Amino acid sequence: MRITRGALIIAGLEVGLSLVWMLCTPSARATLEHWVVASPSQVFEHGRVWTLATSPFLEPDFLGLLLTLFMLWMFVPTLERFWGTARFYRFVAITSLAGTVAGTAMGLVTGRNDVEIVGLTPFMYASVVAFGVVYARQPVQFFGVLPLTGRQMMYGFIGFLVLFVGLQGLWEKGAAFAAAMLAAALMTSKRWSPSLAWRRWRIARARARLTVMEGGVKPPKRDEQRWLN
Repeated sequence: MRITRGALIIAGLEVGLSLVWMLCTPSARATLEHWVVASPSQVFEHGRVWTLATSPFLEPDFLGLLLTLFMLWMFVPTLERFWGTARFYRFVAITSLAGTVAGTAMGLVTGRNDVEIVGLTPFMYASVVAFGVVYARQPVQFFGVLPLTGRQMMYGFIGFLVLFVGLQGLWEKGAAFAAAMLAAALMTSKRWSPSLAWRRWRIARARARLTVMEGGVKPPKRDEQRWLN
């Protein structure tokens, strides 16, 4: 039930920035969004690429902020304890960036250049996918009521998101969710993980440099008569 250090820092960053935004005046909010929030126009027209990294830490919806904090407190620490803090930070960075990049790119395709991609929601859904892969057979009490396995919970979230995005036409958010979840699947899969593929390639390269010697071959006999007087 205790939150881990990495999850606590991520939660603190989002709470701090989000509360500052909520307490600001409308003009101050507009200025803050100008420098923090990622959208197709912000990234591709004005060149504010740093917003791809800052936008996940701003959640303008208070209910969404509470749900994110609930996930960071109750669910995400399980992954950090399994991976360690360093790998957990890499997971947060890669899935969050994948979400904002894909979301803003889809906004450019659909022509809705002012759609904002904010919050840690893509990372949260990516965490569900990671949990479903790592703890596929782990029993889970969903909200303390519905008994599921980790894999069943993952499929349930995916089905919910397909309906949520498809019925409302939220293609930018759908692209952000899909990219983050795909990144999570690649990072946790034993077959498709880029890091594991890199390690296998290095091992194969090291083995190719080794020389295999045949066993049972006796060394040549020394001519001891040469050294006798």
